[in-house]
Amino acid sequence: MEFLTYEWLGKPVWMWLGFHGLVAGLLAFDLGLLHRDKNHEIGVKESLLLTAFYFTLGLIFGGWVWWMLGPQAGQEYVTGLVIEKSLSMDNVFVIAVILTSLGVPRASQHRVLVWGILAAVLLRGLMIGLGSALVSQAHWVLSVFAVFLLYIGIKMLVTKEDEEKDVRDSASFRLLKRFVRVTDEPHGQDFVVRKPDPETGKTVRWLTPLAVALVLVNVADVIFAVDSVPAIFAITTDPFIVYTSNIFAILGLRALYFALAAMVDRFAYLKTALALILLFIGAKIVVADTLDLVHLPPWVSLAVTVVLLVGGIAYSLWRTRGETRGETGAEAPHGRAAQGG
Repeated sequence: MEFLTYEWLGKPVWMWLGFHGLVAGLLAFDLGLLHRDKNHEIGVKESLLLTAFYFTLGLIFGGWVWWMLGPQAGQEYVTGLVIEKSLSMDNVFVIAVILTSLGVPRASQHRVLVWGILAAVLLRGLMIGLGSALVSQAHWVLSVFAVFLLYIGIKMLVTKEDEEKDVRDSASFRLLKRFVRVTDEPHGQDFVVRKPDPETGKTVRWLTPLAVALVLVNVADVIFAVDSVPAIFAITTDPFIVYTSNIFAILGLRALYFALAAMVDRFAYLKTALALILLFIGAKIVVADTLDLVHLPPWVSLAVTVVLLVGGIAYSLWRTRGETRGETGAEAPHGRAAQGG
């Protein structure tokens, strides 16, 4: 078992294996125990309780990081967790559009989201590995990340919301239908079904809207990762902290989906808060890393992120108080364009 002590990306192999074992256990617990009933619909209360569970577990893991790797690593992890969760919140509204447009039943939505985590773990791992390799070989890449984050932040501030689009009209969906057969209606919890081909009459495999939703959700996750991964590298370049904070943010956000999707129209000003977070992080890289003028400790980034996020949510809820909103995530959110296509 000596190989467990070998270092990989700066940390012992046993730390990486232990974390992935924890993630696998959580997914098995979620799918195999909490949601054995495939027809069970997750309500807002259950969503919030599950979110609290994942967030608490994420903080406990952060305490372990603090104990094992030191106070600075612990602060960087918690800061990364909050930033990643904040920037990923906008992804929830895009996911709601995807699931609604494809007519995925509410009872099946959790299945799409949880299985989407498996692909997200792989995709985020690849992107973070690439980012770590670039930063370690050329530190100036952080300056490129800064310019990109500033550009995205400014674009989010000045760009008006598009009208809601039907995912079935997106380029991603049309491209997918060119190569595979897709049924018009969902088939329970199945991702693939066998049915006759209308042209040949032979029984062939078809993808269901559930499978298409899974593909598009992960396309959306990759697009949002292009923003969030550079942002976390502004806090730390430690691959282990970057990766674990990303994955815990994804785990918790999937749980929070059913609560947020029920109140999409109440978060009208969240986009502004997220844009300001990106601008702050981009400016931090310029001031601290590129120009080497002022060094900001991780807790400052954490405090600024929390203040902007809480302020954006509170202001949104205050401005939209008394407005009627949908009770379930199955209702289409307004003013949100489907991205990733």
